[in-house]
Amino acid sequence: STHLWVASDLGSHQRPGVLRRDHVLGIGQASLSLAQLTVRTPVDRALDLGTGCGIQTFHLLRHARHVTATDISERALAFARFNLLLNAPQLGIDPEQPDERFTLRLGSLLEPVQGESFDLVVSNPPFVITPRTGTETDADRFTYRDGGLAGDGIVAALMSGLETVLAPGGTAQMLGNWEIPAGREEAWSERLEQWLPEGTDSWVIQRERLTPPEYAEMWLRDAAQGRDREDYVAAYAGYLADFASRDVGSVGFGSVWLRRRQNPGAEALRRFEEITHPIEQPVGPHLQAAVERFDWLAGSSDLAAAHLLVAEDVTEERHQRPGAEHPGVILLRQGAGLRRTNLMSTELTGFVSACDGELSAGQISSALAALLDRTDAAFAPDLMQEVRNLVLDGFLVPVSG
Repeated sequence: STHLWVASDLGSHQRPGVLRRDHVLGIGQASLSLAQLTVRTPVDRALDLGTGCGIQTFHLLRHARHVTATDISERALAFARFNLLLNAPQLGIDPEQPDERFTLRLGSLLEPVQGESFDLVVSNPPFVITPRTGTETDADRFTYRDGGLAGDGIVAALMSGLETVLAPGGTAQMLGNWEIPAGREEAWSERLEQWLPEGTDSWVIQRERLTPPEYAEMWLRDAAQGRDREDYVAAYAGYLADFASRDVGSVGFGSVWLRRRQNPGAEALRRFEEITHPIEQPVGPHLQAAVERFDWLAGSSDLAAAHLLVAEDVTEERHQRPGAEHPGVILLRQGAGLRRTNLMSTELTGFVSACDGELSAGQISSALAALLDRTDAAFAPDLMQEVRNLVLDGFLVPVSG
């Protein structure tokens, strides 16, 4: 492993008073989450949007020929340049010609890189939803977390606009949060789906959900605003009034994976799911493998002809009443990746148990139909749809070669 030195401002637990408005974050849970989310395949050009003190650029330089890093804060870019040059030997940077490896740009959102294209974009943007009074100035904002737009406008702008700076087939991985209208918790992804352009593939994983009071308390604590009671009370009331003005019931947190589709007419990958249980980290390689399985399925004209294997991390779990002849519940569980659990039907259980790579999916389906005396026309198509879902989720994998 390589040891790097990282300079940043002291956090709220290390200094007195409220944080300075141009505070520059160091290594935190969010930066680690983004680093674990990012797919680490070699690329030519990468963009670190909202670089802060440069942590994501450190990681990107390991597998990107050149990294462009942007930020809305001149002070953050100064920290990033200092950190990159401080660790130049370990990062493969020539201090005499740093522009060969990285470029720093000042500006908001995609404005500094309009007209350019990148193979990979990563971003931990200043997505924190902050009340807008109409009287605040740039100097009033905590620039490390507040991008200046109302509500979840920062995340909306990036999800709708990143396609314009992605090369065909290029991907973006980012963190964010989004407002969920009151009473629409089960349909939390509705607004996000509307933000996406036609040619963008997406996979959004919601990891947590907070009520408006919980959200206000978390971010007021983050900036140590509780140390000034008058400021705290006013800011807390401002948060609740702001959320109420838009009828926000809760705020979702999570990760966003985007891709500019190589062929805009190809089958779209649009996946929105809530996963609150612990997952394996880093999760980036598992997302990449899942996307490759999607592409394989989208390009395969006949899943029935494929030979499948049960993934090595998958186990089967059966529950039955004492004395019962058959189990009442059968579950497949993943030990790796997103650690999903899948409730199984009798037919699907029989199919999976036969997936040793010898028979094709179609042959197994036909054998099951004969064994279960299923002559209805819907049996095979319905079973194949369930099998497709198991492949997408990584319970079953195609035999390579």
